[in-house]
Amino acid sequence: MTLIEDWRAVLHKAWSVKFNVAATLFGAAEVAVAIWKPDGMPNGVFAGTAAAVSVFANVSRIMAQKELHGNDK
Repeated sequence: MTLIEDWRAVLHKAWSVKFNVAATLFGAAEVAVAIWKPDGMPNGVFAGTAAAVSVFANVSRIMAQKELHGNDK
């Protein structure tokens, strides 16, 4: 496996990476809710949010992002 040449820029600027991190955090929150079972927290809230954010991650992966091409204006 070889990293792309500008992996640092992609890691810091790509929306798909940001959305994937958010989906991971929501997924982890869903696990925490399942373990601790707080009162008043409906099941699946964080899982549903993680799924929606994952859709945004996939869509943003194919969108042109000016920030990744040196046009930071």
